[in-house]
Amino acid sequence: MFKLLMAGAALLGTASAAHAQGALGANFNEQAQDVDFNELKRAEASWLHLQLNMPHLDRAPPAANGAVKTVLSASAAGFKTMFSLRFPYSDRDFPGAGTPELEHEFRRIDAVLPVVMGKVDILIIGADPYIDSRLADRDLDLNAFYEAVAARVIAYRKANCADACKTRLFMAGPNRLDIKSYQSPSTARWMDYVRATPEIEGVGLRMYLPNLGASKAFLDYTLPRMRPEQKFVVPDFSLVWSWIPNLKTNIPPAFADKYQAPRNAQTWQIVRAALETPFSKAQWDEFLSQTKWIDANKHYLQQQMKLFRDTGRLAVATYAFKQGKSLRTDFDATRQPWLLHTIYADRTAKRNADGTAAFNYRWIDDFRALQTP
Repeated sequence: MFKLLMAGAALLGTASAAHAQGALGANFNEQAQDVDFNELKRAEASWLHLQLNMPHLDRAPPAANGAVKTVLSASAAGFKTMFSLRFPYSDRDFPGAGTPELEHEFRRIDAVLPVVMGKVDILIIGADPYIDSRLADRDLDLNAFYEAVAARVIAYRKANCADACKTRLFMAGPNRLDIKSYQSPSTARWMDYVRATPEIEGVGLRMYLPNLGASKAFLDYTLPRMRPEQKFVVPDFSLVWSWIPNLKTNIPPAFADKYQAPRNAQTWQIVRAALETPFSKAQWDEFLSQTKWIDANKHYLQQQMKLFRDTGRLAVATYAFKQGKSLRTDFDATRQPWLLHTIYADRTAKRNADGTAAFNYRWIDDFRALQTP
């Protein structure tokens, strides 16, 4: 524990949490039920990220919401916390000024801010604004909505948390900037707003990538459009779009022969088998190490963090930490294979003899090494 605390102190110094230089933590998104403080400590992680799906506040007040309760517990336990407010609009257009729908969003915001402001280290306004919307609605109405939401958050912080407030504000960032069609008048206005708003300390970039180099498009687009002192955070990053096509490739012949699997079995079938009946850690590691397109990326975490840190403007990045309790067992070739690159293989590998969850192949080594920038 002393080592963990000293690493955190060396990283953060006396600066605000938002100005942490190049921190790496654990991402859980909305899966608050998967957060285990002992597992975070085993991996030597001092940061974690959770997000709140704002419509869930219609079911129960913030104090009863799992994501809110967990992020507050983590903060109280000494972890650094990043918290995103997610506004899903995948089935309708964004509400305009003065509409009952926008007023309803404001009531949700007004409910959660008193609970988290001043307690979380970083609050991100939005999550995946362009992915969480219909293609036809990714216009300036999207900007007007998020600017109104941000103004509400900024006003609350100014009135209730002031300059000494622990919580720093970031805007979520545009998605899939590695695809030219996602760079639009709306994304340009998004970055103009970030740059022009002094209370916003930067953007949150979620990078779901087809290859390692694709992250450069995000950085090339956003960093020149921000003030020099502004930074970026990365709540989630992954090579998931490069891995999906490989789910239909045949499994390694040596693995098939050793474990009496058909040689024409495909990768997704082995993943599904491991979800249904967890493998030993040794068998799961063999499967990943012998699968060339996975093993070729065993240092992806190290390589991606170097790209982020070399900018000198990364505050915090968080990485997929667990396969999770909510993961379904009916995995197939159409599913997004997040579970292959998590830090813990808590669903596809049996637990250790001492009852702890098994680490997932090689990623834990780089994750721990990267705790010191």
